[in-house]
Amino acid sequence: MPKKVQKKPKSTGNPEPFAFRVKLGNYEIEITGTHENVTNTIEKLPKLIPNIHKAFDSVKPKTVTTFTVKTDPTPSQTKNKKVPQKYPTIKKAKSSEDAILSFLETNWGKWRPRTMEELKDALTSNDLKYPKTTLTRTMTKLVNKGMVRRWSTNAGFVYILAEEKPLPRGGKKK
Repeated sequence: MPKKVQKKPKSTGNPEPFAFRVKLGNYEIEITGTHENVTNTIEKLPKLIPNIHKAFDSVKPKTVTTFTVKTDPTPSQTKNKKVPQKYPTIKKAKSSEDAILSFLETNWGKWRPRTMEELKDALTSNDLKYPKTTLTRTMTKLVNKGMVRRWSTNAGFVYILAEEKPLPRGGKKK
């Protein structure tokens, strides 16, 4: 029995698309078309690059924002100098989580990120004693819930209330 030979479909006349991607700093351009068109464009790239840079200049951000977080010196930095610190007074809290949130909701905690040491001292000044491990676990839980923001500084991690209250699990924004 003779084998059946499959016929190749006829070409539609459209050449296969070809793409070339170039990254210039933070920006990327892609040239697509036929192989011939793309290679012709690549040959012209040295003349096109200044125009590409000009095009990207119009979309660059014009300002850069930086901010500095100042923290009180740690005891090791003050070398036995006791820096007087006023801590807010809060109501007795049911849990370490409630106590920390109460401090961060005061003016003392709202307008400046606080270190773990500052939070521990504030708790102690209100006769609230929690082990360091409990405070660390509590802060991690609050960060994971999205209620508190944390980032690293020269003085260690600092904490501040998150700008938006997190939605309850499965909750929808109203």
